[in-house]
Formats: sequence, C-alpha cells, structure tokens
Amino acid sequence: MCWRIWHLARKKKQIAWDDARRLAKRRLEREQGRDDAADDLSELSEGEKEKGHSNSTEASKDMSRINSVTQIWFDDDKSKHLYIVLISMHGLVRGENMELGRDSDTGGQVKYVVELARALANTKGVHRVDLLTRQITSPEVDSSYGEPTEMLSCPSDGSGSCGAYLIRIPCGPRDKYIPKESLWPYIPEFVDGALNHIVTMARALGDQLNGGKPTWPYVIHGHYADAGEVAARLSGALNVPMVLTGHSLGRNKFEQLLKQGRLSREDINATYKIMRRIEGEEMGLDAAEMVVTSTRQEIEEQWGLYDGFDPKLERTLRVRRRRGVSCLGRYMPRMVVQTFFSLLCISFPPLENNDFKLIITFILSFLWRQVIPPGMDFSYVTTQDSLENDGDLKSLLGPDRAQNKRHLPPIWSEIMRFFTNPHKPTILALSRPDPKKNVTTLLKAFGECHALRELANLTLILGNRDDIEEMSNSSSVVLTTVLKLIDKYDLYGQVAYPKHHKQSEVPEIYRLAAKTKGVFINPALVEPFGLTLIEAAAYGLPVVATKNGGPVDILKVLNNGLLVDPHDQKAIADALLKLVADKNLWAECRKNGLRNIHRFSWPEHCRNYLSHVEHCRNRHPTSRLEIITIPEEPMSDSLRDVEDISLRFSVEGDIKLNGEIDVATRQKKLIEAISQMASSNSYTSITYSPGRRQMLFVIAADCYDNNGGITETFQAIIKNVMKAAGLSIGLGKVGFVLVTGSSLRETMQALSSCLVNIEDFDALVCNSGSELYYPWRDMVADTDYEAHIEYRWPGENVRSMAMRLARTEDGDKDDITEYVEACSSRCYSYSIKPSAKTQRIDDLRQRLRMRGFRCNLVYTRAASRLNVVPLFASRMQALRYLSIRWGIDLSKLVLFVGERGDTDHEDLLGGLHKTLVLKGSVPYGSEKFLRSEDNFKREDAVPQDNSNINSIENYEAHNIAGALDALEIKIYKFGKLKISDGWVLGKRAHQTILA
Repeated sequence: MCWRIWHLARKKKQIAWDDARRLAKRRLEREQGRDDAADDLSELSEGEKEKGHSNSTEASKDMSRINSVTQIWFDDDKSKHLYIVLISMHGLVRGENMELGRDSDTGGQVKYVVELARALANTKGVHRVDLLTRQITSPEVDSSYGEPTEMLSCPSDGSGSCGAYLIRIPCGPRDKYIPKESLWPYIPEFVDGALNHIVTMARALGDQLNGGKPTWPYVIHGHYADAGEVAARLSGALNVPMVLTGHSLGRNKFEQLLKQGRLSREDINATYKIMRRIEGEEMGLDAAEMVVTSTRQEIEEQWGLYDGFDPKLERTLRVRRRRGVSCLGRYMPRMVVQTFFSLLCISFPPLENNDFKLIITFILSFLWRQVIPPGMDFSYVTTQDSLENDGDLKSLLGPDRAQNKRHLPPIWSEIMRFFTNPHKPTILALSRPDPKKNVTTLLKAFGECHALRELANLTLILGNRDDIEEMSNSSSVVLTTVLKLIDKYDLYGQVAYPKHHKQSEVPEIYRLAAKTKGVFINPALVEPFGLTLIEAAAYGLPVVATKNGGPVDILKVLNNGLLVDPHDQKAIADALLKLVADKNLWAECRKNGLRNIHRFSWPEHCRNYLSHVEHCRNRHPTSRLEIITIPEEPMSDSLRDVEDISLRFSVEGDIKLNGEIDVATRQKKLIEAISQMASSNSYTSITYSPGRRQMLFVIAADCYDNNGGITETFQAIIKNVMKAAGLSIGLGKVGFVLVTGSSLRETMQALSSCLVNIEDFDALVCNSGSELYYPWRDMVADTDYEAHIEYRWPGENVRSMAMRLARTEDGDKDDITEYVEACSSRCYSYSIKPSAKTQRIDDLRQRLRMRGFRCNLVYTRAASRLNVVPLFASRMQALRYLSIRWGIDLSKLVLFVGERGDTDHEDLLGGLHKTLVLKGSVPYGSEKFLRSEDNFKREDAVPQDNSNINSIENYEAHNIAGALDALEIKIYKFGKLKISDGWVLGKRAHQTILA
C-alpha cells in the first residue's frame, strides 16, 4: 500500500512536471509568433500611412464604410428571403418533449439551438431555417430521432416564410446511438450528406424565389466543436460565411483535467478524444467570420489558449482594418460577446426612422467589440408569475390539502412527496447529472449547514433515469454519489430527487420554487451560457450562480442574485442562506429579475444576430457558385451509326427488339458493330457533357518512388481503371477525374507515356487541390474555382515564412528550398532534401496559425515536396466543388487510392463516396510527417467499419471490376445488357453501363 501511494504521488508529480514543461514551451512559441507578427505589422510604409489616413477621412464622411460598423437589422426590408443553416450534430434533438439530461450530450445546447431555429424563422426577412443534426435509428432511442425531417415551426399565414425544419443527416452506424467523442471519424460523411441537402434546397428555393438561380445559405452556424468543423468544410465548399459557437471548449477542459493530476495526457486523449476535438475547434477558428462567445473572460482566457486566436494580435489587425491598412495576409476571427446587455434597450426621445438608424449606427461604430443578447421565449410566462404576493403554498397545503391536491400540477405532487415540511422555501438545482455541473458540492454545502437545512428544502432535477446502473459511467457516478451523500447527512425528508419529468413540466418546477419563495442555484464549475438562470428569473426566482462564465454578465443586467466560487462549499451555503433568510433581499432580487428579464427576448436576439452576420457578409467574397444546366441529349445523334436498331434494356438481360429480324441475328449484328467500333476507336477522346455523367471515377493514387518520382504504376492504374470501367464499350455516363499533389506540368509529363488521351479526363486537380483544369477546354484553368478558394489566402506574405517555419531548430538551411517550377499564384511548393529534418504538418500549421496565417499544408511526392495552398483548397474540397457544379451526388463518386499517400490521404477516405484501396500500388507515402505522437490517432479521423471502402490485393482490371461489383457498382457485359427507354448506343460507344 505504501508503494502504491508513493507511486501515485510520483506519477502525479510527473504529470504536473510534464504539463508545466509543455505549457512553458507553448507559451514561448506563442510569444515568438506574436513577436514575428508584431515585427511585420509594426512599421507602415508611407503609402500605407497615406492610405490609412485617406480611408479615415472618407469614413468620417460615410459611416457605412467603417469596417467596425454593424448595420442594424430592420424589419421593414421586404426584399430579403434568407436561407439560414444551423448545425448541432450530437445528442438527441427533437422539437417537442426534449429528453434534456438523458445523457451528457443532450443538455442545454439542444434546447438552445431548437429555440434559435424557431426564433430566426419567425424573423421578418428569413425565408427558411434548417437545423441539421444526426439521424439516429437505434432501438435504444425513440423512433422520432430517425425521422429525416421534422417541422419546428409552422409559418404564419401571409408571411411568405417556409418556417424552421429539423433535418436529420445519416452519419456513422445506422443502428447505434454513439456519444460525441466517437463521432469524429464520421464527420466527412455528415458533411457530404449536409452538402447534398443544402444544394437540393438551394435549387428548390432558387426556382421559387430567385428566377432559377440557386439560393445559397445566408450563413452556416456551427454549434460545438464537431458542428464547427462541419460548418467550416461546408463554408469552404459553398463559399458562404460561417459562424461558430463553442458552447464549451476543449483546451479549457484539457487544462483543467491536467491540473487535477488524476489522468495523464494519454488517458485524457483516449477518454475524451480531446486532441481531435481541439483540432475541430481550431479548424472552426480558421474558417469562421464570427465567433459567438458568452463572456469576455471566455475570449481572453479560453479562446486565448488556441493557436488560431491571439487577443493582442486580433486587436492589432482590427485597428489596421479600421484604418484601411493591409494586414499582410493575416487573419483573426471576430469575437462577438453574447452578453446580457442590449444597446437597443436604450431609451430615446421620439425620432424619425432615419435619425434613429443614424444614431444607432454612430454608437455601434465606436464599439470595439459588439454584443448579442441571448434569446428566450417568454410566451409561457403568465401574468400571475409577475405578481408579488403569490409566493407561499399555504392555501394549497392547508386544511383543504386533500381537496386541492387534484388541482396541483402532477410534478408538484411528485416533488412534494419527498418533503416532511413542504412549506419551507425550495432551493432548486436543474441540470443533467454531469460532474461539471458540481451538484455534489452543492449537496455537501446543504448537508453541512444546519441553519440552511432548518430554513429550506433542496430539489435536485437531474434529468430522467430508470436504472442508474444502465446509465453512462459519468452520470451513474454522480447519481450514486448524490444518494450516498443524502444518506451520509441524513437528508431524507429534506431533499427531492424525482426520477422523471417532462420538458413541458419544467415551467411548473420553476413556479413551485417561486411560490415557496425559494432560490435557484447553478453551481457549475464553468457555465458557458447559463440560460437556466434567465428561465428562473422569468418566474421571479432569485439566483445563486457560479462566477465562472456567462452568469457573470447575466447578473450584471438582471441584478437578481449572488455569484459564488463553485469550489467554495461554505460560500455556496452562505449565499443560499442569505437569500432564503433575508426576505427583503429576496423580494428585491425577484423584482429586479422580473423587471429586466424581457431584455432577453428572442426577437431582440435575432435582430442583433442578423445584424452581425450582415456585417460579416460584407467582408466575404461575392463570387457565386452556379450549377451547370443539363442539356437534353438528341436521340438522332446517338442512333446515327446503328441504323434500324432500337434497344430496350431489361433487368433480366433479355433483349426486346422492334424489328422483323429474329433475336439471335439482331444480337449478333449488334455485337459485331460494337466490336468493330471498339477496336478501331480504342481510347479515342469522348464528347464532354458534365451534366450527363451519372458517376465519376476519381484516380487519387499517389504513386511515387522513394525520391518522389512518379512510378510506372501510376500509368498502369489509369489504364486498368479505365479498362475496368468499360471505356472501350461503355455509354458515356462515367467521367474520369485525376487528383494529384503534382503540378500540371509534371502531371502532363506522366500522362504522356500512358496510352490514354488527356481528353479522356473530365478534370485534372493539381497541386493538392489548388488548381483545377478541364482538358476538354484546351486545359483552361477554372477561374471560378480560383476565386472560390482565394479567400484568406495570404499569398506572397506567407511564401518565405512557411519555408522558415518548416525547418527544425537543428536542421540545415538547405533542408527545404523553394521549388519554383511547381509554384503558382495559389500554391507555393518547397523541395525537401532526402533525410532532411522538417516540421510535421500539425506543428507547422500551429506555427502559422499563431502568426495569423490560414493555409492548408500537404507533404506530397513521398515527402519530397511541401505544398502550401489556400485554406479552402484540397483534393476532397475540389471534388465537392465539381459535385455541385456538375450536379452529381457525392455518393456517385468512386475514388481509387493507395494504402498510403500524401498527408491529405485521410481526407480522401471518409464521406459518402465509394473508395477502392489498391494495395501495393503506393510503396512510399508521406504519412510520417502528418502528426506528432501526442496528437490524435488515425482512428479518430478515419472510420474503421466503413462499408463504402473496399480493398484489393492488386490493381489488375478484372480485380478492379470485381471490387466495384462488391461496392454494388454493377458493370454489365455483352449478353447481359440492361437496356431501357432513353438509354441508347451512341456513335463511338465509349461509355460504361452502370446499375
């Protein structure tokens, strides 16, 4: 036992030491990054000074040109028909009878996003709101969570609005309800499903509202880290603004767990997937136009822990933007405090409408950080809830108790049955049974304060439960501890802990506490928002709340309670005792809360929210993503060389003919004609028509030798894939796309030795997704795609910085040099010397983020080349772009990859598309330069049980064809042609027939 105690103490000291050393190193790196940025930004050229002065002069004449101005959202604009997308991926989400507290994933965030969707849909100018979440068809949960669509709000007559909808996207195992920590590998699948839905909805709304042009989302808002990453990828694919709300942050949780010393870094990462979560939050910071926070403390002390946000650098960049001075390619997201004070509540004398707009705009132009008051629905608060003299239950619990009991709400009876003396004030705590909610400390404070026990009862509403042993580990531990503490302090008759309650009964629970002149308490260790405090205030309940997080700002406005240190047991008891014992203080807090509560109405919140989003859109690119219209195929052209032959495909493979020749003779003539054309026109280029493609075969195998040279395997794979797809005998419904980390020149050289024409490819994606070319258009680059990915590209400003930061401290200067031949305007390529020491992708990305640069980084050509490309550029994002432009569902893509490849290889494996892994085709990859050992693991990014992925041992054509069949991609040969009306055999017959 002594040895175990010594060992645990030693382990705790080691964890503390490692943590201190890591924090010191990180602090040094952040300071170095800030110093580098400060050196670049400190000195302004004369031209910049003049530009800044000129812009300041112009801005004084026209307020709307000042970057910091937030235009107020006015309801009188009838021309707006906005489509808004919200994302909350995890938990059990539905519009009615929410199971809040059922598990740690189904809490206040679920209620918040549902009410936000409803409130936005009721705001003038908003046409439709979609809340995207995960579809769950598991028998463990109610069947309603498997419904693809649920209407959250019905539009009012004459409003012209569609309302709000809950859209459930299939993602991950269909028959399992999995916690948020296990959802990370399935994020690409959710992204693809969400993208398909948004594109479909954009086209439908465009037909209705925009003359046939797609109506893209006005904003995509991700809630929590997982949805933040989804929103970031969708924002890049659609080129629309993104907003992020963290709700709770991974780095803050990580630091708190390390300080406790109970778990090592590895244990924390294994349990909570914390490093994967942090990377999702960093990605959200990279892409977000605006980050909604609850307090300034969250900005400085929580978001300030992230590589992608530095408060000092953010202020510097904001000042430069306001002056109209270049930020030299650096970017920091705009932090907006969802605080609890509304400028729109200021009283003004009667003004004309234009004067009002000017005054508000003038005030907001001088705010260095804007605020958004949170929203609440007060429709359920009745007049009697605001009365002063309805606080006791004497009339309900007097001599006529038995008679009056039937008039009580059922939940009142359920709670009061626990109490020996139900007349006493009720201290109410309402949360899910999560260790972070700190309910056990509250119970200890109550149990050890005899004066408090004499004056009050305690009601704990801790979600719903049937059997504690069947609950999640964290929830069962909390509830078991609660029961043990009740027994330890002998609190029977003084503490209520009902097993079940409905969401619709929560208002009655608040009313019961208010009628007993009770107090609401939120003792959470950290509370990001604190919406329960606002709910409690709406019913006239004074509050005691944690001093960590959102409650600080709530109580500044409501002035209806006390703040406490959640770790201080005595402080909690003293605050509760003070409010319960001092009736004058209780009455004053109640009065203040009821007087100020309506500052938090949802209409107010939505107007402020849309005002800030409007400001973000003013700084966003205006390029529009168009969908190519599919032309009708002329039937006569297809039949020109096959006279007197009409074909109709049947499922069984029987050929039904419309002529007088017998079946055998006609079939023989057909096969002879096809064979002659196939032999004489082998690998001849095809007529391009992207809208007619029913499937895309994407060759993404990174076939390089140990020196980074392209191997002969690359050409063999191309020929075998095309042969397996039936290029020489097919029907033109399959297109071919090549995606590579090499430059266009290198790709053309590699294809020149292959027995295919370059025109056989519909598109070439080069330089790790930064360039897109169309061989059928004389190899012209897609300028729309260039504009699509250009946003936040630092350009020349990062060119030398990336090369300098990629070197290690003990590396040689010539370990990495610029490779000019492969560079372009949106890709900087660097040659890596063999056996050179360079930074891994995660470390290099961290260093660039700390300096305000947002880029995508890829090691390619067997780690002999580093490509630095725009943030929104990648091979997978290029395929999503083509999917949208050409109107091809992402599930109709088949990717051919190796077992290993460039450092973006993992991005190609997840999603709705089919993936065929060609084993042995890629002998050398770049994966060793992807992540450091203490980062997240591959299984946190790539699903291990994906039915869309198949592997084959070699890449011969017949093996590829068999693997395609296993992926349910049917290829029909002669004698089993599946012919139907509308499918005709063309002149060259170069396309494949697919199921």
